Amino acid sequence: MDIEATKNYCRSLAGASEKIFAAPANIHVFYVGDKQFAYFKTSQPEQGRFSIRAAPERFLELTDQEGIKPARYMQRFHWISISDLTSKESSFIRMLIDESYQKAFSNLTKKAQKTIKPLNF
Repeated sequence: MDIEATKNYCRSLAGASEKIFAAPANIHVFYVGDKQFAYFKTSQPEQGRFSIRAAPERFLELTDQEGIKPARYMQRFHWISISDLTSKESSFIRMLIDESYQKAFSNLTKKAQKTIKPLNF
């Protein structure tokens, strides 16, 4: 799965929105409601690095895989980074995005959740 296909998949999720932050952050963030579920680094040296939240019980399992490491500054919240999306299967990337989206969605208030037609998990 390439970067553009990943961005399109993130955009396709119910209630998803996005925002691009310039320097010093230099990130392209995807939200559900007001909660982040994925982001891309937009500047060098790690342009295109993709980060998502992982379930705490899967964090070590995922970061033991080649090409996946703890996300800089966000690892204490169980965020992981994938440096090369094309090195992973599309279905695997979509599954990780869905898990991150669901975690963010579940952290919204009940009122906010009702305004978004959620994915069927």
